Amino acid sequence: MSRRNEWIDAFAGVKLVVFGDVMLDRYTFGDCNRISPEAPAPVFLAQRVEEMVGGAGNVARNIASLGGRAALIGAIGDDSAGLALIAAADDTAGLTAHLARTDIARTAVKNRFIAKNQQMLRVDEEDIVDLPEASTEALFAHLERELEDAAALILSDYGKGVLSRATIARAAALAHARGLPVITDPKSRDLARYRGATVLTPNAKEAEEATGLSCQSDAGAGEAAALIAGQTGCPVVVITRGPQGMTVRAADGVIHHMPTAAREVFDVSGAGDTVVAALALALACKAPIEIAAELANRAAGIVVGKVGTATVSAAELHRSLHAGNTASGKIADLTGAAKACRDWQASGQRCVFTNGCFDLLHPGHVSLLAFARAQGDKLIVAINSDASVKRLKGPDRPVQNEHARAVVMAALRDVDLVVVFDEDTPLEAITAIQPDVLVKGADYSVDAVVGGDVVTARGGNVVLAPLLDGHSTTAAIGRAGRHADA
Repeated sequence: MSRRNEWIDAFAGVKLVVFGDVMLDRYTFGDCNRISPEAPAPVFLAQRVEEMVGGAGNVARNIASLGGRAALIGAIGDDSAGLALIAAADDTAGLTAHLARTDIARTAVKNRFIAKNQQMLRVDEEDIVDLPEASTEALFAHLERELEDAAALILSDYGKGVLSRATIARAAALAHARGLPVITDPKSRDLARYRGATVLTPNAKEAEEATGLSCQSDAGAGEAAALIAGQTGCPVVVITRGPQGMTVRAADGVIHHMPTAAREVFDVSGAGDTVVAALALALACKAPIEIAAELANRAAGIVVGKVGTATVSAAELHRSLHAGNTASGKIADLTGAAKACRDWQASGQRCVFTNGCFDLLHPGHVSLLAFARAQGDKLIVAINSDASVKRLKGPDRPVQNEHARAVVMAALRDVDLVVVFDEDTPLEAITAIQPDVLVKGADYSVDAVVGGDVVTARGGNVVLAPLLDGHSTTAAIGRAGRHADA
């Protein structure tokens, strides 16, 4: 497992070039509580709009979020959506975009309408045309420059016109001339047009259409992967199969099957982009295909648990390696905890924060944690460091060191994430994490809860948990001392 963590760490700073169909992903979030009196259709009340780089751009966003650097090359229309796409790309750290404008086609836009974490409707705007020669040459000028210091080339085909058979062959030849792998996410049923790719990543439907073989079983998917390799001359084929996981045909012909890593599925939008990004980063770092595919599979399992065309961070991928194996996968530093909270909130989940020394867990602690967990969807627990406990409780405390306390806390079912803080109060942790709900025991008053003003300022709540009488760590330690003396 530690070796896999090293591969993830190796993603940092690795540059990949993404060439293909770029589009604008526009999400309108709102509410839907009634049916229109005009027709049997739901009434959607729009509340906010988010725009981000989609298509090949979502592959680039995932590369950047995983710690790599992405050079994005594609085409947009001469329109307002194109300007919005440029702005979204400029706002994405780790992403450099080269977007050729053309006046013969609109910028491709996917408009999604989301209510209560469910997609109600998608409206597409697009023109599928072949790019004019001048635009194609402009893209290849950018491609040649960006490949000079890149570790791999990704061809992301969404069937919008940028990747013709000729441009695929030309781009692959440029990469091969530099000794770079070419990872290709196909769209066409004619997979032979992707000849020259090092790795081909069709989904189950695309593989079935190309081969006529069902990919619902491991055996069928393995046969399809082998047939695709033979048809295309592509040495490695990775078939993504949704709930059935992933099937990998390695360069030596060995077939590997991996079960899905998803725990909750909110939205499958862009999951294939996440697979390609993680797979390409791992392969660019010289990871074996089995390891690269495992990391890509885990990344996809994380992203489908989020709403919208989401991304996965290196920290999330690290945590997923430990999930279900050891409680340490729930322990994060402050930066990781803040990122986890933002990710959960972006998927519509309500994050709860509580804190304490939690030196010796007793029923009062368990009651507090259960109450806190009931206030939302995810519970983040901040525990005082050893130095902090000594300042608050005296030189003989804590009884258990901070690592032991964090591991015990992380093992509890109600707890989703644990963070250790070194200050006397959790104010810095609350300010960084920005939870939706702050929970403290009822021995406090709402206006005396540290960090309460931070939470309420962003529209959150401070909630006081009822106390379970007769339980105290200090009292328990005192009783243990008296028994020892006797």
